[in-house]
Amino acid sequence: MGKIFLAGGAGYIGSHTALSLLRSGYEIVTADNYSNSSPEALNRVMELSGKTFKTYEADMTDTSAIAEIFSENEIDAVIHFAGLKAVGESVEKPLEYYRCNLDATLSLLEMMRKYSVKNIIFSSSATVYGGENPSPYREDMSRSACTNPYGWTKFMSEQIIEDTVKAEKNISAILLRYFNPVGADESGMIGEDPLGIPNNLMPCICQTAVGRREKLTIFGRDYDTPDGTCRRDYIHVSDLADGHVKALDYMLGKNSDGKIFEIFNLGTGVPYSVTEIVQTFERVNNIKLNYSYGERRAGDLPECFAEPSRANEVLSWTAKKSLEDMCRDSWNWQSKNPQGYNK
Repeated sequence: MGKIFLAGGAGYIGSHTALSLLRSGYEIVTADNYSNSSPEALNRVMELSGKTFKTYEADMTDTSAIAEIFSENEIDAVIHFAGLKAVGESVEKPLEYYRCNLDATLSLLEMMRKYSVKNIIFSSSATVYGGENPSPYREDMSRSACTNPYGWTKFMSEQIIEDTVKAEKNISAILLRYFNPVGADESGMIGEDPLGIPNNLMPCICQTAVGRREKLTIFGRDYDTPDGTCRRDYIHVSDLADGHVKALDYMLGKNSDGKIFEIFNLGTGVPYSVTEIVQTFERVNNIKLNYSYGERRAGDLPECFAEPSRANEVLSWTAKKSLEDMCRDSWNWQSKNPQGYNK
């Protein structure tokens, strides 16, 4: 069997997926430009798995860099994590986001065609459902108007991949739509280490708990939800990583029979409110957080959660970890690594 190429493999989800793949017997190759990640994450993946693998410092918008990787390794499948991912920053820097994220998708697909790499799994997002589809989101719903440039880059990348699969007789694709990944490997050795100000709730909670942030602000408490705060479908990153392994098992097993194009939600199907997350984190870790409620944040939907049964039925995948696990493992990582990978 050839290797699995993880584009953006040093990032939060990439590093956890690398670990899951290695533990499942796959061989991997990674590439990352380390603009929002650390090579140390991959060193720790090697340590945790007891296995080594080839890593490249490369930008996925650079076709010559991808060509070098494809020519030096026998690649069975690409898992495409590469891209910029901060929602707020995407509103301020739309050109950078469109250039980076769409170029990465186009460059990978062009090089896949050139080097006869047949399979791609794309790291997509629930943002493609937009604000018009009602929760729970199902894969057969149409992609809807996104609320920010980051979401649009996922929307457009999905369309580019879908059109490529239709046109190229040898390319197959699976789109995995993530909901809200949180948590860390239970070892506490790898986890989420955002550059600059975190955009997501759990790193904000953890950095407040560890003293890197003075206070946590919860945006809005007057939404039409049980406690007035937004509700989201939070999924443990290790469950998410296992979803990639199951998708790959399915793809490489099926592909002997012909090409595929599939879409799967990776979520739990259970929404939790921001206040519930904060209170669960406090209870599980026996920590009092300094938090207060502020104004609503532009673009936030009252609730967003998955209908995950298709992944359960087709991939035999289901999220196993609880909200308590998510909160415990997040704090285990942050407390052992107060400054992230920068010891």
